[in-house]
Amino acid sequence: MTPLAATTRFEAFSGEHLVLLGIFVAGLVVAAAWGRAHRDTPLELPARRTAAVVLAVVALAMQGYQLTPGDFDVDTSLPLALCDLATLMTVVALWTRSPRASAFTYYVGLTLTSQGVLTPSLAEGFPHPRYFGFWALHFLVVWSAAYLTWGLGVRPTWRLYRFTVGATLAWAVVVFLFNVVVDTNYGYLNAKPRSASLLDLLGPWPWYVVAEIAIITVAWALLLTLPWTVAARQRGREVVRT
Repeated sequence: MTPLAATTRFEAFSGEHLVLLGIFVAGLVVAAAWGRAHRDTPLELPARRTAAVVLAVVALAMQGYQLTPGDFDVDTSLPLALCDLATLMTVVALWTRSPRASAFTYYVGLTLTSQGVLTPSLAEGFPHPRYFGFWALHFLVVWSAAYLTWGLGVRPTWRLYRFTVGATLAWAVVVFLFNVVVDTNYGYLNAKPRSASLLDLLGPWPWYVVAEIAIITVAWALLLTLPWTVAARQRGREVVRT
C-alpha cells in the first residue's frame, strides 16, 4: 500500500482539528505582533517580501500537484475558487503593500477563508499532499490578513470595501459563466454542494446565491469596516480638540 493510499479521511472537530485551530489562533497573534515589531522600519520590506515568496511557493506547489495526471479533476483542480483569488491577492499585498490587495485579503481572509479553517471541506487526511496544501494556504492567507491589518496598520476604508465587493462580484460573474460553459460548480455558484451545508438554509438556486452575497456584503460593512471608520473619525475629533 502506498503512503497516499494509507491516509485517513480528515474529520472536522476531531482532536486533530482542535490542535490545528489552536495553532491557527496562536498564529494570528504572532503575525500581528511580528508586523508591529517591524512596521515602518528597514526590516519591513524584506519581511513582507519573504512572506510573499513563501506563500507563492506553497500555492504554486499545491497548484502544480493538482494539475498532475494522477490528481487532476476539472471540477476541483483549477484555481477558480474565491480562496484561490484571495491567495493571489495576498501575495500581491505582501509584496507591494497595496491597500486594495490588502483589503481583499482582509475581507475574504477573515470571513470566507477562516470559514474554511473552522468547517474544512477536506476529504484527505495526514499525510496527503492536499492535507498540507489546504492547511498551509488557509493559515497563511488569514495570518497575512492579521499581519497586514493589525501588524502593519493597513486599515480598511469604505472605498476599499467597495473595491472588494466589486472585485468579488466580478469573480462571481466570471466563474459562473465558466461553470455554465464547462459544466463545473466552482464557488457553488451554479448549484449547492451535494452534502449538507449552511447554504441549505438560504433557499433554492439562485436565491441562496443572492442571499449569500447579501449576507457577506452586510457583514463586511457592519463588522469589518464600520468599527474602523468610527474609530478613525473619533481619533480625528480628538486631534482637532487638542
